[in-house]
Amino acid sequence: MDEDRIKGSAEKAKGKVKETVGKATDDKSMEHEGKADQAEGQVRKSYGEAKDTARDIADKK
Repeated sequence: MDEDRIKGSAEKAKGKVKETVGKATDDKSMEHEGKADQAEGQVRKSYGEAKDTARDIADKK
């Protein structure tokens, strides 16, 4: 499993926590920051998955 997949998942989780805290405290800034962190985490996770797929294809040749 690629390191980017792991870091991306962690970033998404961190973002979800921030979003939840932002909603609970009515802090729109933190809520938006959490959503941005989740999006960044998803991109990084997807990048890691693509690298894993490319590596798997290359290994089969």
